[in-house]
Amino acid sequence: MYYQCFIDNKFIDASNGARMPVMNPATAEQWAEVPACTGDDVTRALESAQKAQKSWALLPPIERAKHIYAIAEGLEKERDLLEELLVKEQGKPRAEAAGEVTDTIRYLTYSAEAARRLRGDILPSDNPREQLFIYKVPYGVTLGLMAYNYPLALIGRKVGPALVAGNTMIIKPHEATPVTASFFCRIVQEAGVPPGVINMLTGTGAEVGAPLTESPIVRMITLTGSIRAGQMIAEASAKNITALSLELGGSAPFIVLKDADIDAAVEAAVVARFANAGQVCICNETVLVEEAIADEFTEKLLKRAAEVKLGDPATNGGMGPVTTPSALQRIEKIVADSVAGGAKVALGGRRPTDPDFAAGNWYEPTVLVDATAETAAVQQEIFGPVLPIVRVKDYEDALNIANGRPDGLSAYLWTQNPTVYMDAIQRLETGTIFLNSGIVGYVQGYHNGHKLSGVGGEDGTHGIEGYLQKRTVYQKF
Repeated sequence: MYYQCFIDNKFIDASNGARMPVMNPATAEQWAEVPACTGDDVTRALESAQKAQKSWALLPPIERAKHIYAIAEGLEKERDLLEELLVKEQGKPRAEAAGEVTDTIRYLTYSAEAARRLRGDILPSDNPREQLFIYKVPYGVTLGLMAYNYPLALIGRKVGPALVAGNTMIIKPHEATPVTASFFCRIVQEAGVPPGVINMLTGTGAEVGAPLTESPIVRMITLTGSIRAGQMIAEASAKNITALSLELGGSAPFIVLKDADIDAAVEAAVVARFANAGQVCICNETVLVEEAIADEFTEKLLKRAAEVKLGDPATNGGMGPVTTPSALQRIEKIVADSVAGGAKVALGGRRPTDPDFAAGNWYEPTVLVDATAETAAVQQEIFGPVLPIVRVKDYEDALNIANGRPDGLSAYLWTQNPTVYMDAIQRLETGTIFLNSGIVGYVQGYHNGHKLSGVGGEDGTHGIEGYLQKRTVYQKF
């Protein structure tokens, strides 16, 4: 199957006709192709987005919202096919793919619902016969750079608020997962969105991502990706002082103290680690368990984690593969380095030997014990189905390990002590804290990182605010 790019409301090939393969991570087989776009295609998309933005911004927000609602309705009508595409290109089980489609629709409808709630401020003047207004206005042309773990949901998460705020957006999907982006644009076309409001280019970072990022036409960039990718984007966009919203990686600590509900914490720890084969930005990356309950917790976690089985994602057979071969190789290296550093494999720790999984990017659900704060799997963001367990002396010990990291996207804390969790709200250096809670994310919340985990954020009223800049007006009368 061949899926084209989308410029000025038309599906197009690359200017030179070049194409890129799209691989199925479960089978390692090519199943689709997309254009390998060029600099000429980037120029066309930039010009289209720039031309459309002025008239789009002048529409009343509720009129912009009607187009967003129409996209959401189109997604619902094509739900089955979208789920199939997500399974094929990203590798998540069908049930998780269904959840991603639902989340995408929620992101879009939440943004559309906000159309009548966009607001500025009226402030008192220091002088008579004068008023002071602060307007909220769009940036203009925005660029959405997507990660491969949620190729459709991240589009909805970024396109919805960008468009309702009056911006246009150029979508650049990850090279490994570009097909759902193309199909999304088919729905955009059918929804009657004006030409140029949404454009989409596939291709490499060097040929497409870099010239988009460096363009002075792009006034805001929103990225979901790794810390290294965020640093590169920040550097490339610095010349134009482009506004940034960077949701970057992080190695989330899962802290379990001696007064925790151990059974509930075990269930939450396993779900938050192995969902989407561990490819979730805010997932549980390291358990920090208090010594007094470490044996009991570890025994129960190993028993529960052993119930997580690999299976064909198309039939919801179990946990799917990781998305790319390079991700699999990185996971293998981190585990090898962890074992070399003294950690022990208590579960999994290898590619499966079952011939059903001989091809594809499969890795067994893995638990490492006897890990320390210096273990490679603790130091690095794994972004895969590997969970190290570190024993800590107490809350302060766990807090020091958690806050000693250079990143800070999310953290989990399990305790019944209100003094402790209120202290953690003040002292845990992360954008999101889950207190006695498993992994979750609501559209009305806010998703952001601290330290190297990024700037800006997504979701809720604060996320929509990020797509607006302020304009102050002093008016004499």
